[in-house]
Amino acid sequence: MLDQTLNGLPAKPGVGYKPQHFAAIMADPGPVGWLEVHAENYMGAGGRPLAQLRHLAERFPISVHGVGLSIGGEGALDRDHLDRLKQLCDWLNPASFSEHLAWSTHDGAFLNDLLPLPYTPATLVRVCDHIDQVQDRLGRRMLLENPSTYIAFAETAMEEVAFLGEIARRTGCGLLLDVNNVHVSGTNQNYDPAAYLDAFPLHLVGEIHLGGHDEDQDDQGRRLLIDSHGTEVLDPVWALYAGVIRKAGPCPTLIEWDNDVPDWPVLAAEAARAARLLEPVA
Repeated sequence: MLDQTLNGLPAKPGVGYKPQHFAAIMADPGPVGWLEVHAENYMGAGGRPLAQLRHLAERFPISVHGVGLSIGGEGALDRDHLDRLKQLCDWLNPASFSEHLAWSTHDGAFLNDLLPLPYTPATLVRVCDHIDQVQDRLGRRMLLENPSTYIAFAETAMEEVAFLGEIARRTGCGLLLDVNNVHVSGTNQNYDPAAYLDAFPLHLVGEIHLGGHDEDQDDQGRRLLIDSHGTEVLDPVWALYAGVIRKAGPCPTLIEWDNDVPDWPVLAAEAARAARLLEPVA
């Protein structure tokens, strides 16, 4: 079974909060039981964003999802960024905090992407050290998200599932399972997403993400999926998600839609589809 002690989120659908949906959510959230925000959007000193977030937090459990810590980066964590994150979490007291198995900084520069890393003993030690620092500074357990990948590194020495499981064992962190990322990576790297999920340590999962992707071709004309978060969740991802829920039971499930964001009824309909899959096992 999925580990419901990993956070305080209900085993219901959630959505990534966008300010244009504030009035609609407050008036009628429909099947949505919780909301997720990107930490870096709420590190300011005040104003409308924090005022709206305060109102939302009075009605909904909130998940804070970081995109800027660069957990897999070669350099040290940005202490100022980590301090701002702590201030946000201390103020908001979110039900869950998560970050990505990725890197996005180099030589003091921030890269606007979540980049992959090789799964080697050296990167394992570095990622675990960074997660220990984050959990110690925040005073809370974090969830680590599996990435979407487009290439494989020749120096990789561990399978991704084993790498994630060992990180969780060493640090005590939980895992965030992004099912769309599994489909994207499996298609791009020619492995079976269902087999990946069969091997995944589902007992460590505290949250699931579902999102959309775009299809393209690489330079050799082969099919290439792009993790875009700009469309509805596609049928192959729904099928993989249904299999996870049948096997592991209900889990907080986020609909991610960050680009070309639709009107609220479209996003609510995606959440309703997740709710229907959760109901038989709830």
